[in-house]
Amino acid sequence: MQIARWFYQNIKFLFIPGTKLEDLTAREIEYEKKISKRKFIKRLKSFLTILGIFIIFMIVTFAVFAPWVSPYSEQTLMDYLYNPYAPPSPEHPLGTTQNGRDILGRCIFGARTSLTIALPSLLLSVSVGLVVGVLAGFYGSWVETVLMRIMDILLAFPGLVLVLVFISIWGPRIEYFMLAFGILGIAGYARLIRSSVIQAKELDYVKAARVSGASNTRIMFKHILPNTIQPIIISFTFNIGGVILSLAGLSYIGLGNPDTLIEWGNDIAAAENVFHYAPWALFWPGIMIIITVFGFMLLGDGLRDALDPRLKNL
Repeated sequence: MQIARWFYQNIKFLFIPGTKLEDLTAREIEYEKKISKRKFIKRLKSFLTILGIFIIFMIVTFAVFAPWVSPYSEQTLMDYLYNPYAPPSPEHPLGTTQNGRDILGRCIFGARTSLTIALPSLLLSVSVGLVVGVLAGFYGSWVETVLMRIMDILLAFPGLVLVLVFISIWGPRIEYFMLAFGILGIAGYARLIRSSVIQAKELDYVKAARVSGASNTRIMFKHILPNTIQPIIISFTFNIGGVILSLAGLSYIGLGNPDTLIEWGNDIAAAENVFHYAPWALFWPGIMIIITVFGFMLLGDGLRDALDPRLKNL
């Protein structure tokens, strides 16, 4: 009796091609979601990606817990002390700088400075760039022309000159470094998301949302943006290392303030002339820069392979 009832209720499924059962369809969707998540996590399990995650975890730990991890306080690491360029010892495992400051402690606190500048500046770039790129790509016409010409001006403007202007007017403070790097990154993210939005707005799910009565704001930020955000995530990860390198370069050429910022580039600039008799003062800050940038590059490469496996063999 139950078999006959099942045949009667599902006769369309048995004899009409393309018919779906609601229960089976719901199970299929849930199964595909789990399979997709497992595949994404599996693609992240490469050795280099795990190494990058471990490096980033270590750097973030240094940045967040610097007062507990460092053998000396931040104020002590900023004071002028005796025993300049002392070799590694039990008191100073990595040696000291020209002012007798502990290199290990400054390497740890330098991670906080680098991430404090890199992350907020990139968040500013992504936030503004996403809005500009989505609006330009979705509306097109004169809106796209005006917004993209402004972005072209930002791209054509020399980044170093902009940073010099900010620092010369307001001084070498962290917030002005963040603002300068944040403004410089807007155009890149805007152009990147714009090209993805132009392709996505012609797809069927966007047309279906428009037919169903969804507003333009909902279509842009609820339907299009989540499906075009992958390149932004990958670019964001790569650009963290780029901002850290740029910050170190600016500090190296003298745009930083070694009296108020514990920063790896400042330490490298101060020790460049003593490499022949105090190599540790130059070596360890440079190693921290290399390791940090390398970690973010490995994570970005792993995310690229996981989010778009078609690029893995390129």
